[in-house]
Amino acid sequence: MLRYLGFLFLAGAAASAAQTLTANGVIEQIKAHVGVPWKTPTVDTFKAGDPSTPVTGIAVTMMATYDVLVRAAARGDNLIITHEPTFYSHLDKTEEFDQNHDPVWQQKEKFIRDHHLVVWRFHDHWHMHRPDGILTGVVQDLKWQSYQSKTEPELFNVPPTTLAALASQMKQRLGINVVRVVGDPSMKVTTVALSPGAGGPELHMQTLYRDHPDVLAIGEVPEWETIEYIADAAAEGRHLGLILLGHIPSEQAGMEYCTTWLKTFLSGVKIEFVPAKEFFWLAK
Repeated sequence: MLRYLGFLFLAGAAASAAQTLTANGVIEQIKAHVGVPWKTPTVDTFKAGDPSTPVTGIAVTMMATYDVLVRAAARGDNLIITHEPTFYSHLDKTEEFDQNHDPVWQQKEKFIRDHHLVVWRFHDHWHMHRPDGILTGVVQDLKWQSYQSKTEPELFNVPPTTLAALASQMKQRLGINVVRVVGDPSMKVTTVALSPGAGGPELHMQTLYRDHPDVLAIGEVPEWETIEYIADAAAEGRHLGLILLGHIPSEQAGMEYCTTWLKTFLSGVKIEFVPAKEFFWLAK
């Protein structure tokens, strides 16, 4: 009987500990498990809410859009772990929105406050994780693990295909509505360089110079940078193509993988992936 009562006491204590897990406590565990020294300055900080809030559920997402916040709150998740900004700039600065009484920002901020949500960004250190957490998830969804270079993780030797067929495959496997392509649709492809998100033109050009891929597949970039360069290359008859996946679709699988990763060391709390919806749709 005493042993049974002792078991109940320990079980109750464990349940109590789980109930008192705070947002800050979750983040401290992430810092302890991410596998790289925590650097500062970093954008991986709390963006909204009280870090001492007890966690009722964790929603992992690519971007903490208003739609994502509403869906997460409806599921009972009050800690939102987002890869990208919440308030429309890389550093999530809100002073100008506040000064101008911006209605879009006000409604979003009010929703977070009214539902006692806590928003924390996980960007820099998830990319610094080895292997890169975002790239790992995307490669898994593409089913390209066996094609990946051992020395250059962003480079893939794929079975011979065409630019059009490759774009179609990536669209289907990543679940993207809108994919834009630059180059000859019938161009033969065997090497692909994958740069999810917004790596920027300098990174894109370094990749092209170093690896000489047939195709560069990216999230996004201004049209007068990498896009114009590859458009000119195609117009000159050169063997080069570009696939624009969109920022959210190109990295989303990496945050779904993050959900799985979090479950390997966090217990006693619900953790679920809440995908951010793709913004774009095709006009007819």
